Amino acid sequence: MVEYTYSDVIASLSEKLAAAGITNAVWEARELAGCALGFNCRGRFDGRAKANDEQIERCAFLLARRLTGEPLQYIIGEWDFYGRTFEVGEGVLVPRADTETLIDMSKKLFAGKSGLTVIDLCAGSGCIGITLEKELDCERVLCVEAKEPAMDYLKRNIKRLDSRCEALLGDVTDESLADKLDDADLIVSNPPYINAHDMERLQREVRFEPKEALFGGEDGLDFYRAIVRGFKRRLKPNGVMLFEIGAGQEDEVMQIMIQAGLRDVRTRRDMAGINRCVFGRNYDIETTNLYEQLEGKKNF
Repeated sequence: MVEYTYSDVIASLSEKLAAAGITNAVWEARELAGCALGFNCRGRFDGRAKANDEQIERCAFLLARRLTGEPLQYIIGEWDFYGRTFEVGEGVLVPRADTETLIDMSKKLFAGKSGLTVIDLCAGSGCIGITLEKELDCERVLCVEAKEPAMDYLKRNIKRLDSRCEALLGDVTDESLADKLDDADLIVSNPPYINAHDMERLQREVRFEPKEALFGGEDGLDFYRAIVRGFKRRLKPNGVMLFEIGAGQEDEVMQIMIQAGLRDVRTRRDMAGINRCVFGRNYDIETTNLYEQLEGKKNF
């Protein structure tokens, strides 16, 4: 039988991934190899060491899954977000680097504040709520999720990361849910926001993720309308509502927030220069200047 070194395994995985049109093939090969071989292949290791039969079979199995289009994150079973590792898999949205913009914005808005109450709506894996609980001075963080598979990952990540977050099963489109919650300094959400047109053109990997975590209605804005309508009353005076948005959705989401009475509504760009989040404060609407908010408060 042919003997394969660790370097041989990674080279073979990389070649097959690249042939399948997968970008970053070498990097993905190292991630798959690390999962199959049982150690971190991102850094230095002895590439001359021999892989045993079980390890090689494991590599072949993981490669076959990836070639079907299954997300790398599901195959590995975990993914990093803001310096922490979250458990993920079928039934929960994969944490994305773009979403870290919400954390950066929250830290800027609440720098020096203590005893915060935070509500994370459409919490999924808990990557937002748990990270905010670790990065801000929070008295209470409540993570609300509607689907049982995602709730399972949420609870596991709370335990895994020794978080004080509380998990609540609930549908954010149900306006009565807000009656069960305390008032919050920050209500944050990365809701489903892909519209009907774009749902038909999703990348193969994204189609493995739960549709209910992606589809935001015909125009992609259903959840923004429901959350603003149902949960604005749960904001404390001067409290902040903060959303992740899809590319090009800033004007529509800003209008929804302004029409509901939120003020000082602004956007924030992600590392790629795309407007990635929109936020507004719970001020008195009587002195609101709509034109200023729509045209002069972008790109905070």
